[in-house]
Amino acid sequence: MQFYRSCMNMEQIESQGAQPLKDVLNQIGGWSITDVEETKDFNETLQILMGRYNTFPFFRVHVGPIPSDPKTNIIQIDHPEFELPPESEFKEKNYLEVLRVYLSYLRKLGVLLGGTQDGPPDSFSPTLAFISNLQQVVTPLKKRQESGMLFFRTTIRELQENAPAIDWLSCLQAVFHPMPMNLSQPIAVHDMDYLRGMSQLIEKWHKGRVLHIYMIVCLVGNLSPALDSRFQDVRLDLYKILYGKMGSRMIPAERWRKCLTDTSSFFEPVLGKMIVQEIFPQQTKKLAEQMFSEIQDALYDRLDELEWMDEQTRQSAKISVSKLQVEIGYPAHTLQTAKVNLEYQNLEINEDTFFLNVVACLKILRENSYLKLLQHHPQNKWHVYPWSVHSYYSIRHHMVVFPAGMFRSPFFHIEFPSAVNFGAIGVFMAHEILHSFYGYVLPEGCPTCNRSALQKSIDCLVEQYESYSFNVSGTFTLLENTADTGGLTIAYQAYKNWQKKHKEEKDLPKIGLSHDQLFYLSFAHAMCGHQEPEKLQFSLNTDPHSPLPLRVCGPVSNSQDFSKLFHCSSGSPMNPDNKCRIW
Repeated sequence: MQFYRSCMNMEQIESQGAQPLKDVLNQIGGWSITDVEETKDFNETLQILMGRYNTFPFFRVHVGPIPSDPKTNIIQIDHPEFELPPESEFKEKNYLEVLRVYLSYLRKLGVLLGGTQDGPPDSFSPTLAFISNLQQVVTPLKKRQESGMLFFRTTIRELQENAPAIDWLSCLQAVFHPMPMNLSQPIAVHDMDYLRGMSQLIEKWHKGRVLHIYMIVCLVGNLSPALDSRFQDVRLDLYKILYGKMGSRMIPAERWRKCLTDTSSFFEPVLGKMIVQEIFPQQTKKLAEQMFSEIQDALYDRLDELEWMDEQTRQSAKISVSKLQVEIGYPAHTLQTAKVNLEYQNLEINEDTFFLNVVACLKILRENSYLKLLQHHPQNKWHVYPWSVHSYYSIRHHMVVFPAGMFRSPFFHIEFPSAVNFGAIGVFMAHEILHSFYGYVLPEGCPTCNRSALQKSIDCLVEQYESYSFNVSGTFTLLENTADTGGLTIAYQAYKNWQKKHKEEKDLPKIGLSHDQLFYLSFAHAMCGHQEPEKLQFSLNTDPHSPLPLRVCGPVSNSQDFSKLFHCSSGSPMNPDNKCRIW
C-alpha cells in the first residue's frame, strides 16, 4: 500500500518535478547533447542502465525455459522493445511524419529536463537516424520462423565473437549479479543477425555522443512515467498522434488506474496471494476442476463422432487431452509466503518518493532474474495475473490456464445454476482445450484424416464469417472461430451430462427461460461486449478473434440445439440451412 500511496501523492510528485531524474542522469554523464566533455565509457554506461535501472537500449535480456526442456531455465537475448514504432506498423501513414512527431517528442523531453526551447534545431536528428538504422537490422519474425532461428543456443564467448562491440560478460554480470558468470555460460539468442548488425552500427556510431544520447533516451522513456504530469502529458500527446484514439488508452486517464497498474506489475506475487485468498476459496477451485473434467469427458465423446478424423488420429487426440496440464486459479507458488518474502526482503518503500520507489522496484526485478536462473525446476510462468479475466492455452507447455479472475460473475459463481456456469466459463474451458488441436486445421496438419471432409467444414466456416457485414477475414480468424463454435457445442454437451449426474435444479422464477435456454443466454452475456468503431477497425487487422457480436451469433447459428430451444425459423439468420462445424 505504501507504493500505491506514493504513486497517488501527486502533490509531492509535482513539487519534485524533473529533479529526481536529473540526479540519475548526472550520475551517467548527463542529458545535454551540447556538452563537449568526455562521457562515460559506452559499455560502462550500458552496464549501469541494465544493472541498476532494468533498461535495455540495444538488446533485451530475460530468463526463460528451453523449448526442448521446459524445466531448465537459460539466459535469453532478443532485440529491444523500441518506443518508436517501426515503419512496418504505419503502412497507411507517411512515416516521415511519424519521425517528425517523435523528434518533436524528444525535444520536449529535453526542455523538461533543463534544455532550452531554442536549442540546435537538429540536435536529436542523429539519434533518430541511429534508432531507425537499429530497427532496420531486426530480422522479421516470419523470416526467423522459416529459417528455424527462433532459438539459437550459444555461449558468451561465441556471442562476443559475433557481436564484439558489446562487453557481453560484463553486461550480463551486471544483470545477474551476484551470480558468477564466465565466457562458457550458456545463453540463447533469438535473432543473431540483429545482434551482428547492432554491433556493426555501434562501431560505426561510436564517436560522438549519439550512443550516449540514445541510451539516455531509453532510460528517460523507462523512468519518466514516474515523474510529474508534464512528462505524462508529453507522452500522451505522442501516443495520440501515433495511434489516434487507441493511443489515449495506452496511458490511463485516471491516476488511480495508472497506480494500480504500476503496483500490479511490481508486486504481482504479493497481490496475487492477497486476492486469491479473498476471491478464490477452495470450494470454488474444487467445483471448477469438476467442471473441467466434465468438459474433457464431453470432448472425448465428441472426438468419437467426428467423421473427418481417422482412428489413429482420434486416439492420439484423446491422449493429448489426457496429458494436458490444467492450471486453475493461481500458480502453485502464489501461496508460498517464504518465496515471496525472499523476493522482496531488500526492498524499502517511502510514501514521499514515488520515483525512487520505482527505481528500487526495477532493481528488485533485476535481482529476481538471477534467482530464476538458479532454479533447476522452474515453475511455469503464467502470462497473466491470477486476478486477470483472460484464459489461454500454452503450446510450449501444453497447458491451459484459467486465472481466479475468470471465476467471478458473470462467468461463474458457486451459487449460480449450472447452466449459467457451463454457458460462460464452461465454453471458455472447451475453447482453450480446442486450441491444443489447432494443428489439425492447418494445411497438411492431419495427413491421415479425411481431408476432403475437413476442408469442406473449414471452407464453410471461412465463408460464414466473411458473409457478415464486418469485413472479417474468415481465414485469419479461422482458429478462433473454430474454437468458439466447437467450444459452445462441447460445453453444452458437458452441461447435459452434468445434469444427469446431479440433482435437478428448479426453474428460476419470473425469468421465463428454461435452464437449457439459460445456458445460451449466459454464453451470450459472457462473450458479447461493446467495441468502439476505431478499436474494431484496428482489431480486424491485428486480432485473430472475430468481432464480439460475431463471437455470439456465429457459434449459436451453427447450433441445432439453440435453434430448437428458441424455435428459430428454418432459414433464418439464427438457424441457417447450412450449419458449419469442425468439432
